[in-house]
Amino acid sequence: MNDYQKQFLDLYEPVHEAFARFCHAKAYGLIEPEDLISESVLCALEKFGTLKSHDAFLSFLFSIATNILHKKNRRLKFRGDFHESEAFVIKDDGIDAETRLDVAILYDALNQLPNAQKEAVILFEISGFSIKEIAEIQNAKLSAIKQRLKRGRAALASLLKSDNLLNEPTDRKSTVLMTIFL
Repeated sequence: MNDYQKQFLDLYEPVHEAFARFCHAKAYGLIEPEDLISESVLCALEKFGTLKSHDAFLSFLFSIATNILHKKNRRLKFRGDFHESEAFVIKDDGIDAETRLDVAILYDALNQLPNAQKEAVILFEISGFSIKEIAEIQNAKLSAIKQRLKRGRAALASLLKSDNLLNEPTDRKSTVLMTIFL
């Protein structure tokens, strides 16, 4: 292993868990999360020389993963075939049909939010990042992140026709969203 790869691994290892949570939350329905992680890491390693500051490494990974998802999403617009044989090989990960429906509805609602709000809600509620970390990732002020979270929750509650998310304490909201996502 050369110094270039060692330097990359030294930066990647501490952020792996956070990056994996981000990928699992963002990849729903488009790509397998493990595929997104590996594609992103490979692309990040290839483009590692273009990184200007090692402090921005996590944001660098997030940007790459987001770009990969946008690319996949654009390609999916042109796909519409159904193959019955593929339907039989869908893996069962132990989630019942009702929970799957809840997750699908939640992701549909999340996809209706503006990108900055959607990303802030996913990073805070699902991935467990602090508001300060989200501000660094999104290159925004703390007050802007708080507004995005507030407006994102309000929009989700409106979209889901439920005021329960607005009236519960923050850690309860996280629990509600996390139980739906997991």
